[in-house]
Amino acid sequence: MRKTLARISARFGDRRRLRDGALAALVPVAACSVALAGLTAWTGTGRVGSPARVSVTDGRVLLPSAGVPETAALFRISNHGGSADRLLRVTSPDASGGITLAQHRMNEGNGAYRTAIDSVAIPAGGSLAMSPQGVDLTVPVTAGKWSSGDLMPFTLEFRRSGRVEVLAVVVRPGSVSFP
Repeated sequence: MRKTLARISARFGDRRRLRDGALAALVPVAACSVALAGLTAWTGTGRVGSPARVSVTDGRVLLPSAGVPETAALFRISNHGGSADRLLRVTSPDASGGITLAQHRMNEGNGAYRTAIDSVAIPAGGSLAMSPQGVDLTVPVTAGKWSSGDLMPFTLEFRRSGRVEVLAVVVRPGSVSFP
């Protein structure tokens, strides 16, 4: 009787080990299947390995108030490529003293403050709409007089896309809306 029980127990033990082994193998197989399906879908869209393709539009420089040493420049940057890019630096021959990339934030007392940032990401297939409440460019006011409608040249430097030269129009602060 003991030998019969031992055989039955061994038979069920073998089945249990087989079942546990199959379940343990199922997890990595399922994970690989999900990853493969995702990569297949990504490949099917045609964006695998495509470089960043950045376009810069809607350039505006806010007309500075009298006696204020700086103003803001705003652009819409779109990345139509399959790789992310970063805006690293902005220059303009019409702005002496250097242009600063800035992020505007609110503190607990509802006061706004600006923080200089080194760069800003432009995601693959995404865009960045600069605004006075978010990311913008702080431009020093030069000795020359700016008027509404003037055009200012800018060079935006991206990590992958290189340099992009654009023009921005000088506008009165209340005359345009921002996203």
